[in-house]
Order: sequence, then structure tokens, then C-alpha cells
Amino acid sequence: MGSTNNFVGRTHFLNSLYNFYILLIKHINMSHYLKCFLCFLLISTTISLSAQTVLRVTTIPEEAATEQTRKFGPLTKYLERTVGMKVDFVPVNDYPAAVEALVNKQVELVWFGGFTYVQAQIRSGSKIIPIAQREEDTNFRSVFITQTNSGIKRLTDLKGKQVSFGSQSSTSGHLMPRSFLLEAGIDPDKDFKRVAYSGAHDATIAAVVNGRVDAAALDITVWRKFVSENKVDTTKVDVFYTTPPYFNYNWSVHADMPAPVREKITAALLNLNMNNPEGKEILTLNRATKYIPTKPENYIGLENAGRSAGLIR
Repeated sequence: MGSTNNFVGRTHFLNSLYNFYILLIKHINMSHYLKCFLCFLLISTTISLSAQTVLRVTTIPEEAATEQTRKFGPLTKYLERTVGMKVDFVPVNDYPAAVEALVNKQVELVWFGGFTYVQAQIRSGSKIIPIAQREEDTNFRSVFITQTNSGIKRLTDLKGKQVSFGSQSSTSGHLMPRSFLLEAGIDPDKDFKRVAYSGAHDATIAAVVNGRVDAAALDITVWRKFVSENKVDTTKVDVFYTTPPYFNYNWSVHADMPAPVREKITAALLNLNMNNPEGKEILTLNRATKYIPTKPENYIGLENAGRSAGLIR
């Protein structure tokens, strides 16, 4: 109800502002240039205020589009009520599209992986602000999986094998697994028979299950979800290596977002808790126990890893 009243109030204000400018232009004696300036001001103000009536949200497509919509649907409804704006979920086709959407201000709020946040920060000239992350994202890990009868027991066994990552821009599905492989003296581009990119974590699991690749790396929370929902048979496919921890996902906004709006969104995310049905549903769908504040410094390690792995130049 609050978001509806907010939207209606802005609409009435825009109508009044429009009528006022038209009255000025029609009935007050002024130069042609001043009239042109007032027309420009009217259009600019209308566009600016209209944009503020909708909060456009997107996420990196770490899973299938239908799953992304299911996961973030309850959150968009919650944000509408708590932030007081209409919220539209705008799915994108791939990870780079999520980066470009926020950099170019086609959306206002994005769920980034740590690496896509770094990419957006670089692309925008440091104009992206991370506002919240899951508590789990302070100690995140990736897993490597294979068929249990493959004979693969350790990272060095991957030499000469076909291995899949997720999206090339994925933190947990590419950047950090590649980084840890390089630390172990394994260069995927030289030591693997073939490197594949599935595009999403669920597709990564499917590639191993169906035997299209010998092994793969992905987000540990997606793997655990598939196991808990009995979507994968761990007697046939299972984890053989878990990486050390690192910082990962966050919610980010553009620095040009008005501070009061940014603060409202941040507060709404931080106020979610498992002690009420709405909060529990949203957090569970997002594989979280709670959201906590975050800061740009948390992702310096990921940027360094990206540069060391040759993924950032």
C-alpha cells in the first residue's frame, strides 16, 4: 500500500509540475530561449522523477532464469513494501549483461558475485557501491566435482582431463577455482585436455552428471542445495576438492543513486531475519542466514586474483 501511495503521489506531483510549466510558457512574456530552457527543464525533471518511482533489480544468472525469478520474487515484494517504490525484477542473459546494466544505470540494484562486482567497479571508474552481503559470503568456498568412478581424487588428477567452469565472469565457478589451480601449479589452458564454460552452476552439475566433462568447479551453496533437494545422486557424482575461503557475493548500487534511497534499501536488506515467515522465506531462497554490511575493501583480494590469473588486464 505504501509503494502505491508513493507512486500515486509522484504522479500527481508530475501532473501539477507539468501544468505549472505550461502555464508559465503560455501566459508569461519571456524570450524564445527562456521558453526553450523551461521546456528542457520540464522534460529533464519529469524523466528524473519518473525513474525514481521504479526500482529495477537484476542478478547475475547463476542458475536458470525460472529459478532466479522464483528466488528473488519474494524479495522484490518485500522491497516494494519497505522501500516504498515499485520494484521490477529485470532478468539478464549472462554475467557481463548484469555488469553493463548497473554501469549504464539501466537497473538500480544488482546481486553480483565478487568478481562481477570488481568488473563493474573497474568499468564504471569506481562508481559502484556494495551495500550488503550474506554472512556466508565472508567465508565462501568453491567445490570441484566429478563422477565417483572417474579415478579423480585430487587437483593434479585433472591434468589431461575435460573440465568445466561456470560463466567466465563467475567468482565461485571460474575466477577462484582457476586461481587455486594456478597456485597448485596447474594451468587450465595448458594442462587440461579441454576447458568448457557452462554459463551457470546448475548447468555445470549437469555437464558432469551427463558425462560431457570429467570434472567441474562451482559455487558450494548451489552444490549443497542440489544435494539437499535430492537433485543429484552423490553415490555417482560428488565433491573431491573444496577450496580455501574467500569473499564473494554482494548487493550493489550505483554511486549516483540518492543517498536516502540507498540507505532505505540497505536497511531493508539488513533488517531481514529468520525469526518471521517473510524473512525466513527470503533468506532461505537466497541461501542466507542474514545480510550484513560490506565494503569495497573486502573485494581487493578478488581483484588481485583476477589480475594474477590474467582475467583482468
